[in-house]
Formats: sequence, C-alpha cells, structure tokens
Amino acid sequence: MKKLTIELRSIFEKNDIYSKLEVLNSKILDTNFWQDKNNSKNVIKEKKLFEDLIGTHNVSIEKLLDLDDLNELALEEENQTVQKEILQNIIDLRALVKKNEIKCFLSNEADSLDCYIEIHAGAGGTESQDWAEMLRRMYLKWADQKNFKSNLISEHKGDEAGIKSSTIKLEGDYVFGWLKKESGIHRLVRISPFDSGARRHTSFASVWVYPVVDEDINIEIIEKDLRIDTYRSSGAGGQHVNTTDSAVRITHIPSKIVVQCQNERSQHKNKETCMSMLKARLYDYEIKKKEQENQNTENSKSEIGWGHQIRSYVLQPYRLVKDNRTNFESTSPDKVLDGELDGFLEQSLYQIK
Repeated sequence: MKKLTIELRSIFEKNDIYSKLEVLNSKILDTNFWQDKNNSKNVIKEKKLFEDLIGTHNVSIEKLLDLDDLNELALEEENQTVQKEILQNIIDLRALVKKNEIKCFLSNEADSLDCYIEIHAGAGGTESQDWAEMLRRMYLKWADQKNFKSNLISEHKGDEAGIKSSTIKLEGDYVFGWLKKESGIHRLVRISPFDSGARRHTSFASVWVYPVVDEDINIEIIEKDLRIDTYRSSGAGGQHVNTTDSAVRITHIPSKIVVQCQNERSQHKNKETCMSMLKARLYDYEIKKKEQENQNTENSKSEIGWGHQIRSYVLQPYRLVKDNRTNFESTSPDKVLDGELDGFLEQSLYQIK
C-alpha cells in the first residue's frame, strides 16, 4: 500500500498539476480574462480537468488510508475473506490511479479540441479499400462507446467494396488528445473474403488525425494559395447530390494539403466545411512545428507500405493486434475492430511523456 501511495503522489508531482491549476486560477482573476471568449472557454475546460483530477486523487488517498487500517485489523484477526476484499479494492484503486495518470497527459494546447480523422486505402484495390472501411467503422464504434458525436464529411467509395478515402469528424471532450497518436499506417493480415482461392492477403491503410480549430483562432489563408475544384458527389444524399457539382476539393498549394467535403447538398456549405478543415490542418502543422516534431504533413503522408506501420491487425493464421511503437497487444482483434481501443490509446499517451 505504501508503494501505491507513492505512485499516487508522484503522478501529481511529475505532472505538476497543482502548479498548473494555480496558473489557470491566476489567469481567471485577470480583469481582461473574459474578453477572449475562445481562450476563456479553453482555460475553464482545462481548469475543470485539473480539479477533477485533484478531487479523484484526494478520494483515492483517503480510501487507501482506510484500506490500510482495515488490513491491519484483518491481519490481527486472520480474516482471509476481508483480506481478499482488500486486495480487490487495491486492484481497483490501482486501475483508477492509472486512468488519472493518463488524464494528466491530456493537457497540451490542442488536446481538448474535436478532431477530423482522414483515412486512405493503400495499394491493393478492393482488399485495401475494404480495410479502410473497417478502420473507419472501428473509430466510429469507439466514438459511439464514448458518447462522442460523429459526422461523415467526405467519402470516396471503392470500386467493388469499401472506401478509397473518407474523412469523419468526431466531437467530444479531449477527443483529439485521445486519438492524436493514431496517425500512421495500419496493416491487416487475413484470409481474403474477395479471393476465391482463400489466400492470405496483407492490406494497408493510412490514418491521419488532426484537431478541429475554433473559429476565433487566427490562421492566415491567402486566396491565391488555393486551388478550388468542384465535382459530383459519390456519397449518399439522393438524386440532387449525385447530379450537381456540389462536392468541393481545396488544395493549399504551398503546403500541398488537400481537403474535400461532399456531405452537404449546397456547394457553398461544402466549401465552408473545406475551409474549416484546411484551417485545422494548417493549425495542426503549426502545433507540430512548435512541439519540434520533425515530421511535417508530407512526411506523414509517405508511401503506404511496410516501412511506416504503427499497428498490425492479424486475423489469420493467428489472432493478434500489436502496436509497433509501444508493443501493447491484444489477442482479441474482433473486440479491437469493434472499438475497444482504450488500451492502445492509453499506452501511446504514456509514451508521449
């Protein structure tokens, strides 16, 4: 129990939670604090996160002290039933400590924002396109389990099945913070349902996660740096969507960033969404540069193949999902593909620190 008490206290010392809360409280006391609505909203949100962490921390310490007293009595009376209950309580408490520590890692500038997830099928035609759709379903299932809101922004359907590419938007508390390390190449190994010879196939798809930027954040976009294309939507929406050039694609020439939207019937609304997405991508680029991450947007969109995988999902000849960065793994790929991603997400957050 002494070890667990040290763990509880070290989490807060290591992440400097009390000092961070003091800084936020001093910002709130500033007479000009409420003039910047966007900044004040983010500060209040972060303040609530730290206050919740401290509250849970204090309750955990009190519970641990109570368990320590109870354990001494149980040892004196040689009551094994109570000792077993205490052990289970300690296990539960340790799990709570772990969740608290993970929340400490969600305090970077963009972590509290909503996010876009952009998925692209790799080489391999129908196999990879089906895999890209499976990945999209996985993230939508995860979001649903968290009660996050999801919205389909764009979709380019596959020739026979699946999707060639798609962008979804997720809205919820700290959703970008949770998913920010999901960007990269995801690899699938399985017996192909599209191969009459039932041979094993390897498929690749890329995932790109970036934050949704608040309107108040100033990102300069020069009109002459943009190429705007319109085309017919290939997604749902009825006859009107499919017979007019309502879909919009915007290319930011200096950075080569491309965004597209087709979820609205109105070309004007799709253009608005595209501009918001472009703003978000450029903001994400600046955040990464500020954090001195060496990869820029183009490096992250390198060739989809063997050399750039972050996670492998093997369905045959054995069943395993393994993260190549953290070595965290699961022998239940069906559960992972049904949205049980927390173990992988938590380990990637640990690795950040």
